[in-house]
Amino acid sequence: MSDPIPFSAALRERSSRSHSSSEHAGFMADLMKGEGTREDYIALVVQHWFIYEALERTAGQMRNDPVAAVFISDKLTRLPALEADLEFLVGPDWRERIEPLPTTRRYVDRINEVGATWAGGFVAHHYTRYLGDLSGGQFIGRLMARRFGFETNGIGFYLFEDIADPKAFKDVYREQLDAAPWDAAEQERVIDEVLLAYRFNTELFEDLAAAKAAKVA
Repeated sequence: MSDPIPFSAALRERSSRSHSSSEHAGFMADLMKGEGTREDYIALVVQHWFIYEALERTAGQMRNDPVAAVFISDKLTRLPALEADLEFLVGPDWRERIEPLPTTRRYVDRINEVGATWAGGFVAHHYTRYLGDLSGGQFIGRLMARRFGFETNGIGFYLFEDIADPKAFKDVYREQLDAAPWDAAEQERVIDEVLLAYRFNTELFEDLAAAKAAKVA
């Protein structure tokens, strides 16, 4: 009888299609292919601020939870970098000039909900965002730097200066997922929440595309 597949591997396998669909959504695909504009990139950074403000605020609430606390690391914190990026990209009055899109509002509401009530749900969103940032996000940051002539200003969100070896960090994170005290039913709930996070991400790209089209019309 073969050994059961580790939870982190099952999670990765079960979410791979959703991950791919999100990455290849039209708005993001255009940005990656060089067809998006600087304004498109700024629009994405704006929505990231709302998402990470919710995620990192709820992380503060979850630090005392014995399950969630294992995953929370100050090395992952993105909000100060996002705020510096927005000051550079939008201006010192960026807070008065930004607003969340409809999907972002729903996304934030869900993060707030699970971040207050359910450690597994919080970890699902934490995993989806941060491990993505440490993987494809690194490539996106370099691509945007070349595309728009950024050095570090404007792409600070993608620079994890306190994580010298992203692969090693992700390996430890997956070991922590495997060690989490979740039974099979709870693991299924966590996987479902990861799939929901990817769906939010895909729908956000659709919102961004629609907002861009509305400006052109």
